[in-house]
Amino acid sequence: MIAEINRYFSDIYFELHPEQQETISHQSVRILQMVQKKQFVMVRDIAEHLSISHNTASEHIKKLVSNGWLYKERYEKDQRRVYLHLTELGIKILKKNTELDEEKLQAALDRLSDKERIQVVKAFQLLSEVSK
Repeated sequence: MIAEINRYFSDIYFELHPEQQETISHQSVRILQMVQKKQFVMVRDIAEHLSISHNTASEHIKKLVSNGWLYKERYEKDQRRVYLHLTELGIKILKKNTELDEEKLQAALDRLSDKERIQVVKAFQLLSEVSK
C-alpha cells in the first residue's frame, strides 16, 4: 500500500508540478516550509528539524534573507530571540516549489465527475489530518 501511494504521489507531482524558474535547493524549500507551517521559528529550530549545525542553518537562512524570501524579527520581550518570517516573495517561491500547478490540476479535475472530485479532496484532507 505504501509503495502504491508513493508511486501515485510521485506521478501526480511529476505531471502537475509548476515549471521552475528560480534555482532553489531542497533544503531551502524545507526551511521555507517550516517557517510557513510552524509558529515562532528560530534558527535553532531549523537546525534541529534538518539535523544540521546551528552555523549551517544560519548560513542557509542568511541566503534566504538576502534573496528576499525570509526576514528576521526580534522578539520584543526577549531580544535574544529572533523569529523568522516569510516575505511575500518567499510565499510565492514556496508556492511554486511545493504546490501543484493550478491550471494543470484544474484540467485533471475537470476530467472527473463531481463525486470523484469530492472523493479526491476528502482523501487528501484525511491524509493531511492524520499526518499532523
